[in-house]
Amino acid sequence: MQETFRVLIGKPGLDGHDRGAKFIARALRDAGFEVIYTGIRRSADEIAAAAIQEDVCAVGLSSMSGAHLKLFPAVLEALRQAGGGDIPVLGGGIIPAGDATSLRAAGIRAVFTPGTPVDIIIEAFRDACRDHHDARH
Repeated sequence: MQETFRVLIGKPGLDGHDRGAKFIARALRDAGFEVIYTGIRRSADEIAAAAIQEDVCAVGLSSMSGAHLKLFPAVLEALRQAGGGDIPVLGGGIIPAGDATSLRAAGIRAVFTPGTPVDIIIEAFRDACRDHHDARH
């Protein structure tokens, strides 16, 4: 029997384009995850607070606005400030390759761009959740 992992999908900043985030949320749910979707236009602090309150094992962020270099690290910092710095954060959206490298260096566990196979994204979330679970137990 596979363990059910709880994840949060968030849309930080002013970006209102949520089709991709909803698609990933649905795909994760269909793959057996429990998914909390925060909706659009959330602050880093709101996303971090929801992640802590919901006791998630991973956070997925989506950005289509080009503000990912500011928004994704802001969520990492908000999680650290809230006591959830151990929660892995994965991100996706319109992200140039060089920015993906910078985001990973800043602590984003994985970065997905358009065209990434959904199975790869699901497995990355599963791995992140397993690692988080194993580190806590």
